[in-house]
Amino acid sequence: MGEITNVMEYQAIAKQKLPKMAYDYYASGAEDEWTLQENREAFSRILFRPRILIDVSKIDMATTVLGFKISMPIMIAPTAMQKMAHPDGEYATARAASAANTVMTLSSWATSSVEEVASTGPGIRFFQLYVYKDRKVVEQLVSRAERAGFKAIALTVDTPRLGRREADIKNRFVLPPNLTLKNFEGLDLGKMDQAADSGLASYVAGQIDRTLSWKDVKWLQTITTLPILVKGVITAEDTRLAVENGAAGIIVSNHGARQLDYVPATISALEEVVKAARGQLPVFLDGGVRRGTDVFKALALGAAGVFVGRPVVFALAAAGEAGVSNVLKMLRDEFELTMALSGCTSLGDITRSHIITESDRLRVMPSRL
Repeated sequence: MGEITNVMEYQAIAKQKLPKMAYDYYASGAEDEWTLQENREAFSRILFRPRILIDVSKIDMATTVLGFKISMPIMIAPTAMQKMAHPDGEYATARAASAANTVMTLSSWATSSVEEVASTGPGIRFFQLYVYKDRKVVEQLVSRAERAGFKAIALTVDTPRLGRREADIKNRFVLPPNLTLKNFEGLDLGKMDQAADSGLASYVAGQIDRTLSWKDVKWLQTITTLPILVKGVITAEDTRLAVENGAAGIIVSNHGARQLDYVPATISALEEVVKAARGQLPVFLDGGVRRGTDVFKALALGAAGVFVGRPVVFALAAAGEAGVSNVLKMLRDEFELTMALSGCTSLGDITRSHIITESDRLRVMPSRL
């Protein structure tokens, strides 16, 4: 393995190392995978307007998320079944996040339980929640996360049904026999049966509640004191409803382009959501972040921070905990450099005027002719 110089280089290594079914599960998107590609490409259409001759000898990237102090606005998104990538799975990810002093979000469908992840030591951790048809299961899961010291619930709201992921259908995707969805092990919901298409799609159809609505966001607030982040909002209308229904924050996400294809890239939807939130709650971005420049662009458009998913899993597959640590370090270093070269010494210095988007260019063109 030659020297890794950016987070994207881990993907090719992961592809070599992993069984096809596991790699395809992590890498693929829904249907034509247009949004999967667009999640990346949309970043490349945002350009910088750097400011010069500013003292950038000291740069502070620290921030707070829901009142918790972290070292940088770069956090780990929930990704399922990490032991398919590496035997240490979520343990390694949790340790790397804690060492970098940032947030890890644990998936409901993790191959390590909330208690096991908590046993790795202190750290700021969020728990991503799918709402099951059996609400007793949800109540039990949320209280276990709370007892295990998790600090927030990230409620996934874009998955009443699983998106059509054709690689998983072709591969007849199923969780390998040596692994279980650890949070559900004692509830007889930890195994996934072989199916005529994707085993996960069948599992979701059988277990996940399609009736989920805003009243359930209210209900969650009655069973836990943890703040609730709504993950999967991409419109102004839903942003206003999230505020009305007591959400503590929004994660702008299209589920890694794995649900509805032909939704906009999250970076393209971000500004609409930020404007509709009117500063009443923090807005985070999830999806397509591969460079420190991407982090800066998201913050310039009003995000309070970003979540990174696939690079973490691919680095985990390639190099375990050290790989995840390296992804966080590379993104941090690139982000720090972007700040310096843009003339920003703290996150508060990053403004909308540091970037120019496609829509800005369309508006500006006539007046410059």
